[in-house]
Amino acid sequence: MDRLHILGGTPLEGEVRISGAKNAALPILAATLLVDGVVRVGNVPHLQDVTTSNELLGRMGVSVTINERMGVEVDASTIREFVAPYELVKTMRASILVLGPLLARFGRADVSLPGGCAIGARPVNIHVSGLQQMGADIRIENGYIKARAGRLKGARLILDTVTVTGTENLMMAATLAQGTTIIENAAREPEVVDLANFLITMGAKITGHGTDTIVIEGVDSLHGGSYEVLPDRIEAGTYLVAGAITRGRVLVKNVIPSHLDSVIAKLREAGGTVTVGDSTIAIDMRGRRPLSVDVRTAPYPAFPTDMQAQFAALNTIAQGVGTITETIFENRFMHMLEMRRLGAEIRLEGNTAIIRGVDKLNAAPVMATDLRASASLVLAGLVAEGLTEIERIYHIDRGYEALEEKLQGLGAKIKRIPD
Repeated sequence: MDRLHILGGTPLEGEVRISGAKNAALPILAATLLVDGVVRVGNVPHLQDVTTSNELLGRMGVSVTINERMGVEVDASTIREFVAPYELVKTMRASILVLGPLLARFGRADVSLPGGCAIGARPVNIHVSGLQQMGADIRIENGYIKARAGRLKGARLILDTVTVTGTENLMMAATLAQGTTIIENAAREPEVVDLANFLITMGAKITGHGTDTIVIEGVDSLHGGSYEVLPDRIEAGTYLVAGAITRGRVLVKNVIPSHLDSVIAKLREAGGTVTVGDSTIAIDMRGRRPLSVDVRTAPYPAFPTDMQAQFAALNTIAQGVGTITETIFENRFMHMLEMRRLGAEIRLEGNTAIIRGVDKLNAAPVMATDLRASASLVLAGLVAEGLTEIERIYHIDRGYEALEEKLQGLGAKIKRIPD
């Protein structure tokens, strides 16, 4: 497997263009199954998870064409099978998102129980319960969710917990259901809003997206069209932290700044000078050591769980003591153990990591355990003295487009070592 070599100690300086959002592209690709006609999706990031999604659609017989500008053209009229097999789903939990569209449009779906990142149990019971309330017959057999239905019926769905993929799956299913569906305690993430906007562009009737109550009036069919995926707020946040941790200056372009309000607030708390434009954000930490910050993850618009690992890395070399409290996933601190190998002073107490900043980190071989953990180890490697080697970087390729090239463009001494 490929590895990354990082020679730390260089302040990052420059501009970086942010790619399309992985967590918006994946549900939108799944939603193309609902559409009667050709769909063109633009600003799709070149990522392993996107490749897996396209492969999954292709395996079902869907026509998928990729152009040179990272647009994807999808035509589901050629579909032959309604199965999402284990060998694909195990590598990417977002595969569960084909369940609602397949069931709503074709009346059947056999979807393997998901895999993905090793960050704890992420149950699918909310997806299943919601679809059952809409009239689906669902059984769990041999590791597969086997769902059957005539036309789904609108229902009032009150979600037990805020779940992004649960909200997305049920919203997609409801677009073709008979009658009105109301999803209460819905996720409010920008990626959920982007999916809703995509569906509306294709003819769906949805209101309330971006709030905790989404109302979907079912229609008979969706039509083809074109749509551009929104920018990746987590990628943008990662590069901003890279600028802060290296005491440099980084400008991220092609972003929606309001999606990063909670991250910007923490960067300012850490002592960074943050300048916000219409579609840009700049961090300037030149000549200053970051200050430790306390972070508590929660559903949007609060601080995102996908950014806690990056701020943990920032805290390792910051002045003072900071705490990272993870409330979304119960097993998302494995990167903390790896950062200790670099000399970080981290104490774990339940779902809270207490990090005392040290003057410097020292290079060591480390291993990525999940997507965002990989990013935190890259950030730590950027400031560690010596040559840091990161193994199992396939996690990075699932969520960051051209990471080493973009960092090299900012002056980082980083390179990929093929196996």
